[in-house]
Amino acid sequence: MTENMAKPKANRTSRTSGARKPTTKAKKTASARTKGDWRGQTLARMRALILEAEPEMIEERKWRKPSNAMAGVPVWSHHGIVCTGETYKQVVKLTFAKGASLPDPSRLFNSSLEGNTRRAIDIHEGEQVDTGAFQALVKAAVAQNGPPAKKAKPSANAKPGARTAKPVKLLSGGNPQIAKGDGEAPVQAYIAAMPGWKRDIGKRLDALIVRTVPDVRKAVKWNTPFYGLEGPEGKPAWFLGFHCITKYIKVAFFRGTSLRPLPPVESKQKEVRYLHIYEDDQLDEAQFAAWVQQASQLPGERM
Repeated sequence: MTENMAKPKANRTSRTSGARKPTTKAKKTASARTKGDWRGQTLARMRALILEAEPEMIEERKWRKPSNAMAGVPVWSHHGIVCTGETYKQVVKLTFAKGASLPDPSRLFNSSLEGNTRRAIDIHEGEQVDTGAFQALVKAAVAQNGPPAKKAKPSANAKPGARTAKPVKLLSGGNPQIAKGDGEAPVQAYIAAMPGWKRDIGKRLDALIVRTVPDVRKAVKWNTPFYGLEGPEGKPAWFLGFHCITKYIKVAFFRGTSLRPLPPVESKQKEVRYLHIYEDDQLDEAQFAAWVQQASQLPGERM
C-alpha cells in the first residue's frame, strides 16, 4: 500500500521537471552563442563600418526585453536615430529610421520597402555588403538628421510670447508659398514646408539630384524649386523642377522628350515630360538619377 501511493508522487515530480521552461540563464547562454556565430560576426563587421563612417556616432542599446535575453537592440544615433541592428535566425537586419528619404543608387535596401519612412538591409549568411555604398548611406542618414535644432533667440524689442516667424502658407494643392530666391536656402525652405509624406520625397529628390550633379545650381521661382547648371553667360540654365499637387508631386523635365526612356507623363508644352510621384509609389532611384544625368547634359531653360 505504501509503495503504490509513492509511485504517483514520483510521476508527478517527473512531469513537472519535464515541463520546466528555460531559465534566464539558459537564454543568456543561447544569446552568447549567437554572438559568436555568423550573425554576431556580421553585426560586429557592420558596426565597425558605421563607426568608421561617423566617428562621433552615439552607440547604445535600447528595448531590453525577454525576447532578446534582455540584451537590447544596438542603436546608432547622431542628432537622432540613424539605424538599428537586430539578429534573427536567417538574417541580420539593419534598419534605417529615415531610409525611405535616403538616396540608394546601389539598392542596398531590400526589406521594409512598403512604407514611406523606414528601410532595412537584410544580410544572409555568407553575403557581403558593398562597403562604400553602405557607408555612403550612413553618412547620408547623419546628414539628414542634421545638427540639433537651435532655439531662436527673441529680439530685444520683441514682446513676450510674440512669434518670431510666420508659418509658410500652403497654396492650392498644398504647394508651399516661398519667395523667389537663388541658392540652397530657399529650396530647403520649400522642402521643409512640403506637407506630410511629400516632405520626405522632396528631401530624397534633392539628395539624388545633388549626388548625380554635384555642381547643380538651385533656386525657387513661382513657388517651385528649380535645378540647373551655370550657362556660358553666367546665368543658370534649368533642367528640372518639382511642385506639390494635391495627391502627388509633379517632377518636370524641361527637355523630357529627349530623355530615354521617356518620363511617363505627357505635357501640353512641346518638350516637357513629367514624373508623378504618389504616396504609395516606390521611386526607382536608379532610373530617376539616369534621367537627371541626361537632363543635365541637355540645353536648359532660361527663366
